[in-house]
Amino acid sequence: MMTLCALLLSMAGATLTYLASTQQKLLSAPLRPHTHLVAMAIAIGGVVAWLEAAGTGAGIAATLTTWMLTWVTLPYLAWWRGASEPTRAGSR
Repeated sequence: MMTLCALLLSMAGATLTYLASTQQKLLSAPLRPHTHLVAMAIAIGGVVAWLEAAGTGAGIAATLTTWMLTWVTLPYLAWWRGASEPTRAGSR
């Protein structure tokens, strides 16, 4: 159960960080700037939960892996939804 909580907290923190970025393509506009602070608090909760569930070394590795997989998946999700279609001048 602790592992599931750690996974969800880490994914939520990474997702909020992505959605607050100016480079995100899932939403029409990035979330408000204070969202970074909320994302950081949630991500720290995820780190603590991973450390509690898996120990120090494995917890750090699991945290970084969860963040990495989330941050790689979200741009592909935006691409799949068609949010980042390039617009070219002169194209038909």
